Amino acid sequence: MRSESSMVWDGNHSSVTVFILLGLSDDKELQLILFPIFLGIYIMAIIWNVGLILLIRMDSHLHTPMYFFLSFLSLIDICYSSSISPRTVSDFFKKEKTITFTACAIQYFVFTWMGIAECCLLAAMAIDRYVAIGKPLQYSVIMSSGLCGRMVAVVFTTGFLSSFAQTTSCFNLYYCGPNIIQHFFCDIPQIIPLSCSNPFISQIVLLLAAIFIVFGSFLVTLLSYGFIAASILKMSSGKASVKAFNTCTSHLAAVTLFFGTALSVYMRPNSNQSMKQDKVLSVFYVIIIPMLNPLIYSLRNKDIKEAVKRTLKRLTW
Repeated sequence: MRSESSMVWDGNHSSVTVFILLGLSDDKELQLILFPIFLGIYIMAIIWNVGLILLIRMDSHLHTPMYFFLSFLSLIDICYSSSISPRTVSDFFKKEKTITFTACAIQYFVFTWMGIAECCLLAAMAIDRYVAIGKPLQYSVIMSSGLCGRMVAVVFTTGFLSSFAQTTSCFNLYYCGPNIIQHFFCDIPQIIPLSCSNPFISQIVLLLAAIFIVFGSFLVTLLSYGFIAASILKMSSGKASVKAFNTCTSHLAAVTLFFGTALSVYMRPNSNQSMKQDKVLSVFYVIIIPMLNPLIYSLRNKDIKEAVKRTLKRLTW
Protein backbone atom coordinates (compact mmCIF):
# COMPACT_ATOMS: atom_id res chain seq x y z
CA MET A 1 0.00 0.00 0.00
CA ARG A 2 1.99 2.91 -1.31
CA SER A 3 0.77 5.56 -3.73
CA GLU A 4 3.05 7.31 -6.24
CA SER A 5 1.87 10.68 -4.89
CA SER A 6 3.48 9.80 -1.56
CA MET A 7 6.96 9.68 -3.17
CA VAL A 8 9.16 12.39 -4.68
CA TRP A 9 12.14 11.92 -7.03
CA ASP A 10 15.15 14.10 -6.20
CA GLY A 11 17.29 13.10 -9.19
CA ASN A 12 19.05 10.10 -7.68
CA HIS A 13 16.38 8.30 -5.69
CA SER A 14 12.82 8.61 -4.44
CA SER A 15 11.89 9.62 -0.90
CA VAL A 16 8.69 9.47 1.13
CA THR A 17 6.67 12.70 1.40
CA VAL A 18 3.54 11.19 2.97
CA PHE A 19 2.97 8.53 5.61
CA ILE A 20 -0.16 6.40 5.91
CA LEU A 21 -1.51 5.77 9.41
CA LEU A 22 -3.33 2.48 9.89
CA GLY A 23 -5.38 3.98 12.73
CA LEU A 24 -7.06 2.16 15.57
CA SER A 25 -9.31 -0.09 13.50
CA ASP A 26 -10.50 -0.79 9.95
CA ASP A 27 -13.99 -1.60 11.20
CA LYS A 28 -16.27 1.24 9.96
CA GLU A 29 -18.98 0.54 12.55
CA LEU A 30 -16.43 0.62 15.37
CA GLN A 31 -15.03 3.89 14.03
CA LEU A 32 -18.51 5.46 14.11
CA ILE A 33 -18.83 4.38 17.75
CA LEU A 34 -15.37 5.62 18.71
CA PHE A 35 -15.79 9.04 17.05
CA PRO A 36 -18.24 10.59 19.58
CA ILE A 37 -16.42 8.90 22.48
CA PHE A 38 -13.01 10.27 21.53
CA LEU A 39 -14.42 13.69 20.65
CA GLY A 40 -16.22 13.86 24.00
CA ILE A 41 -13.10 12.81 25.91
CA TYR A 42 -11.00 15.45 24.12
CA ILE A 43 -13.54 18.24 24.74
CA MET A 44 -13.82 17.30 28.42
CA ALA A 45 -10.02 17.19 28.75
CA ILE A 46 -9.74 20.73 27.34
CA ILE A 47 -12.60 22.13 29.44
CA TRP A 48 -11.46 20.55 32.71
CA ASN A 49 -7.79 21.45 32.28
CA VAL A 50 -8.51 25.03 31.20
CA GLY A 51 -10.98 25.34 34.08
CA LEU A 52 -8.39 24.10 36.57
CA ILE A 53 -5.77 26.56 35.27
CA LEU A 54 -8.21 29.48 35.53
CA LEU A 55 -9.33 28.44 39.01
CA ILE A 56 -5.73 28.27 40.27
CA ARG A 57 -4.96 31.67 38.73
CA MET A 58 -8.12 33.32 40.11
CA ASP A 59 -8.07 32.00 43.68
CA SER A 60 -5.26 33.35 45.86
CA HIS A 61 -5.63 30.44 48.31
CA LEU A 62 -4.28 28.15 45.57
CA HIS A 63 -1.14 30.20 44.97
CA THR A 64 1.12 27.55 46.48
CA PRO A 65 3.90 25.46 44.89
CA MET A 66 1.70 22.35 44.59
CA TYR A 67 -1.00 24.14 42.62
CA PHE A 68 1.58 26.14 40.68
CA PHE A 69 2.97 22.84 39.37
CA LEU A 70 -0.56 21.48 38.87
CA SER A 71 -1.48 24.39 36.60
CA PHE A 72 1.50 23.57 34.37
CA LEU A 73 0.54 19.87 34.40
CA SER A 74 -2.85 20.92 33.03
CA LEU A 75 -1.15 23.07 30.37
CA ILE A 76 1.03 20.13 29.34
CA ASP A 77 -2.01 17.83 29.16
CA ILE A 78 -3.82 20.32 26.90
CA CYS A 79 -0.87 20.48 24.47
CA TYR A 80 -0.18 16.76 24.81
CA SER A 81 -3.74 15.75 23.95
CA SER A 82 -4.14 18.42 21.24
CA SER A 83 -1.09 17.15 19.38
CA ILE A 84 -2.85 13.86 18.64
CA SER A 85 -6.58 13.79 19.50
CA PRO A 86 -7.96 16.19 16.81
CA ARG A 87 -6.26 14.31 13.96
CA THR A 88 -7.23 10.93 15.43
CA VAL A 89 -10.87 12.02 15.65
CA SER A 90 -10.91 13.41 12.09
CA ASP A 91 -9.22 10.25 10.75
CA PHE A 92 -12.28 8.17 11.68
CA PHE A 93 -14.01 9.59 8.57
CA LYS A 94 -11.06 9.17 6.20
CA LYS A 95 -10.67 6.17 3.92
CA GLU A 96 -6.91 6.71 3.70
CA LYS A 97 -5.40 8.24 6.84
CA THR A 98 -2.47 10.15 5.35
CA ILE A 99 -0.13 12.57 7.09
CA THR A 100 2.64 14.54 5.41
CA PHE A 101 6.25 13.97 6.36
CA THR A 102 6.48 17.47 7.90
CA ALA A 103 3.19 17.15 9.79
CA CYS A 104 4.34 13.78 11.14
CA ALA A 105 7.60 15.33 12.38
CA ILE A 106 5.75 18.24 14.02
CA GLN A 107 3.26 15.89 15.69
CA TYR A 108 6.04 13.73 17.08
CA PHE A 109 8.02 16.77 18.25
CA VAL A 110 5.10 18.30 20.21
CA PHE A 111 3.95 14.94 21.57
CA THR A 112 7.46 14.02 22.77
CA TRP A 113 8.16 17.50 24.15
CA MET A 114 5.01 17.41 26.27
CA GLY A 115 5.46 13.75 27.24
CA ILE A 116 8.99 14.25 28.53
CA ALA A 117 7.99 17.51 30.21
CA GLU A 118 5.23 15.62 32.03
CA CYS A 119 7.75 12.98 33.20
CA CYS A 120 9.99 15.70 34.62
CA LEU A 121 7.12 17.70 36.11
CA LEU A 122 5.75 14.65 37.94
CA ALA A 123 9.25 14.20 39.43
CA ALA A 124 9.31 17.88 40.47
CA MET A 125 5.89 17.48 42.08
CA ALA A 126 7.14 14.43 43.98
CA ILE A 127 10.06 16.51 45.33
CA ASP A 128 7.58 19.20 46.36
CA ARG A 129 5.51 16.65 48.29
CA TYR A 130 8.63 15.34 50.06
CA VAL A 131 9.68 18.82 51.18
CA ALA A 132 6.10 19.56 52.35
CA ILE A 133 5.98 16.37 54.46
CA GLY A 134 9.63 15.87 55.41
CA LYS A 135 10.54 19.52 56.09
CA PRO A 136 7.24 21.31 56.83
CA LEU A 137 8.79 24.18 58.82
CA GLN A 138 11.21 25.03 56.00
CA TYR A 139 8.77 24.34 53.17
CA SER A 140 7.92 27.94 52.25
CA VAL A 141 11.60 28.91 52.33
CA ILE A 142 12.86 25.95 50.27
CA MET A 143 10.01 25.90 47.74
CA SER A 144 10.14 29.61 46.99
CA SER A 145 8.40 31.07 43.94
CA GLY A 146 11.79 31.62 42.32
CA LEU A 147 12.83 27.99 42.73
CA CYS A 148 9.46 26.73 41.48
CA GLY A 149 9.74 28.94 38.41
CA ARG A 150 13.24 27.65 37.68
CA MET A 151 12.08 24.04 38.12
CA VAL A 152 9.29 24.55 35.58
CA ALA A 153 11.74 26.24 33.18
CA VAL A 154 14.08 23.23 33.47
CA VAL A 155 11.13 20.87 32.89
CA PHE A 156 10.12 22.52 29.61
CA THR A 157 13.69 23.09 28.44
CA THR A 158 14.59 19.45 29.05
CA GLY A 159 11.52 18.31 27.16
CA PHE A 160 12.23 20.67 24.27
CA LEU A 161 15.90 19.73 23.85
CA SER A 162 15.24 16.00 24.14
CA SER A 163 12.34 16.13 21.71
CA PHE A 164 14.36 18.24 19.25
CA ALA A 165 17.24 15.76 19.34
CA GLN A 166 14.94 12.77 18.83
CA THR A 167 12.91 14.42 16.07
CA THR A 168 15.90 15.65 14.06
CA SER A 169 17.76 12.34 14.36
CA CYS A 170 14.68 10.35 13.29
CA PHE A 171 13.35 12.55 10.49
CA ASN A 172 16.78 13.20 8.97
CA LEU A 173 16.94 9.52 8.11
CA TYR A 174 16.34 8.51 4.49
CA TYR A 175 12.84 7.09 3.84
CA CYS A 176 12.61 5.53 0.37
CA GLY A 177 10.03 2.79 0.44
CA PRO A 178 7.43 1.58 2.95
CA ASN A 179 5.37 4.47 4.30
CA ILE A 180 2.75 2.68 6.40
CA ILE A 181 2.83 3.51 10.13
CA GLN A 182 1.12 0.78 12.14
CA HIS A 183 -0.34 3.20 14.66
CA PHE A 184 -2.88 6.02 14.92
CA PHE A 185 -0.18 8.69 15.38
CA CYS A 186 3.48 9.24 14.52
CA ASP A 187 5.69 7.46 17.06
CA ILE A 188 9.38 6.67 16.66
CA PRO A 189 9.20 2.88 17.36
CA GLN A 190 6.90 2.58 14.32
CA ILE A 191 8.71 5.15 12.13
CA ILE A 192 12.38 4.14 12.46
CA PRO A 193 11.85 0.62 10.96
CA LEU A 194 10.58 2.33 7.77
CA SER A 195 13.95 4.02 7.22
CA CYS A 196 16.20 2.91 4.35
CA SER A 197 19.32 4.25 6.08
CA ASN A 198 21.18 3.18 9.21
CA PRO A 199 19.08 4.20 12.25
CA PHE A 200 21.91 3.64 14.76
CA ILE A 201 22.24 7.31 15.78
CA SER A 202 18.48 7.71 16.18
CA GLN A 203 18.30 4.59 18.33
CA ILE A 204 21.18 5.83 20.53
CA VAL A 205 19.49 9.23 20.98
CA LEU A 206 16.22 7.49 21.88
CA LEU A 207 17.98 5.17 24.31
CA LEU A 208 19.83 8.01 26.05
CA ALA A 209 16.60 10.01 26.42
CA ALA A 210 14.84 6.96 27.87
CA ILE A 211 17.63 6.19 30.35
CA PHE A 212 18.60 9.66 31.56
CA ILE A 213 15.30 11.53 31.35
CA VAL A 214 12.38 9.11 31.53
CA PHE A 215 13.95 6.57 33.88
CA GLY A 216 15.77 9.38 35.67
CA SER A 217 12.46 11.14 36.37
CA PHE A 218 10.89 7.85 37.44
CA LEU A 219 13.81 7.16 39.80
CA VAL A 220 13.59 10.65 41.34
CA THR A 221 9.86 10.09 41.87
CA LEU A 222 10.45 6.70 43.52
CA LEU A 223 13.20 8.08 45.76
CA SER A 224 10.99 11.01 46.78
CA TYR A 225 8.22 8.64 47.79
CA GLY A 226 10.73 6.52 49.66
CA PHE A 227 11.72 9.59 51.71
CA ILE A 228 8.04 10.50 52.10
CA ALA A 229 7.26 7.02 53.47
CA ALA A 230 10.21 7.29 55.89
CA SER A 231 9.01 10.71 57.07
CA ILE A 232 5.44 9.47 57.58
CA LEU A 233 6.65 6.46 59.60
CA LYS A 234 8.54 8.80 61.93
CA MET A 235 5.36 10.75 62.80
CA SER A 236 4.10 10.06 66.28
CA SER A 237 0.49 10.90 65.52
CA GLY A 238 -1.53 8.46 63.44
CA LYS A 239 -3.88 11.25 62.39
CA ALA A 240 -0.96 13.34 61.12
CA SER A 241 0.37 10.34 59.19
CA VAL A 242 -2.97 9.80 57.45
CA LYS A 243 -3.26 13.49 56.63
CA ALA A 244 0.26 13.56 55.20
CA PHE A 245 -0.37 10.47 53.10
CA ASN A 246 -3.65 11.89 51.78
CA THR A 247 -1.79 14.90 50.34
CA CYS A 248 0.13 12.46 48.10
CA THR A 249 -2.62 10.13 46.90
CA SER A 250 -3.64 12.22 43.87
CA HIS A 251 -0.07 12.63 42.67
CA LEU A 252 0.67 8.96 43.32
CA ALA A 253 -2.35 7.96 41.22
CA ALA A 254 -1.27 10.26 38.37
CA VAL A 255 2.29 8.89 38.47
CA THR A 256 1.08 5.27 38.46
CA LEU A 257 -1.24 5.84 35.50
CA PHE A 258 1.27 7.78 33.39
CA PHE A 259 4.45 5.80 33.99
CA GLY A 260 2.62 2.48 34.23
CA THR A 261 0.97 2.74 30.80
CA ALA A 262 3.91 4.45 29.07
CA LEU A 263 6.50 1.93 30.31
CA SER A 264 4.25 -1.01 29.44
CA VAL A 265 4.04 0.28 25.84
CA TYR A 266 7.71 1.05 25.24
CA MET A 267 9.37 -1.71 27.28
CA ARG A 268 7.73 -4.72 25.60
CA PRO A 269 9.13 -6.60 22.57
CA ASN A 270 7.33 -5.96 19.27
CA SER A 271 4.86 -8.48 17.87
CA ASN A 272 1.53 -8.40 16.04
CA GLN A 273 -0.33 -9.10 19.28
CA SER A 274 1.64 -6.54 21.29
CA MET A 275 1.03 -3.94 18.55
CA LYS A 276 -2.74 -4.20 19.12
CA GLN A 277 -2.25 -3.98 22.89
CA ASP A 278 0.09 -1.01 22.45
CA LYS A 279 -2.60 0.86 20.53
CA VAL A 280 -5.09 0.33 23.36
CA LEU A 281 -2.56 1.40 26.00
CA SER A 282 -1.52 4.38 23.87
CA VAL A 283 -5.15 5.52 23.76
CA PHE A 284 -5.11 5.44 27.54
CA TYR A 285 -1.98 7.52 28.15
CA VAL A 286 -2.33 9.85 25.14
CA ILE A 287 -6.08 10.54 25.15
CA ILE A 288 -7.67 9.42 28.43
CA ILE A 289 -5.04 10.42 31.03
CA PRO A 290 -5.12 14.14 30.04
CA MET A 291 -8.84 14.02 30.87
CA LEU A 292 -8.37 12.06 34.10
CA ASN A 293 -5.58 14.18 35.64
CA PRO A 294 -7.74 17.23 36.54
CA LEU A 295 -10.35 14.87 38.01
CA ILE A 296 -7.77 12.95 40.03
CA TYR A 297 -6.49 16.19 41.56
CA SER A 298 -9.94 17.74 42.11
CA LEU A 299 -12.56 15.21 43.18
CA ARG A 300 -11.25 14.57 46.71
CA ASN A 301 -9.40 17.85 47.11
CA LYS A 302 -10.92 20.15 49.74
CA ASP A 303 -8.83 23.13 48.60
CA ILE A 304 -10.15 22.85 45.03
CA LYS A 305 -13.76 22.41 46.21
CA GLU A 306 -13.53 25.45 48.47
CA ALA A 307 -11.92 27.46 45.68
CA VAL A 308 -14.78 26.53 43.34
CA LYS A 309 -17.33 27.70 45.94
CA ARG A 310 -15.49 31.00 46.47
CA THR A 311 -15.18 31.61 42.74
CA LEU A 312 -18.85 30.84 42.06
CA LYS A 313 -19.85 33.11 44.95
CA ARG A 314 -17.78 35.98 43.51
CA LEU A 315 -19.20 35.46 40.01
CA THR A 316 -22.84 35.31 41.15
CA TRP A 317 -22.66 38.38 43.40
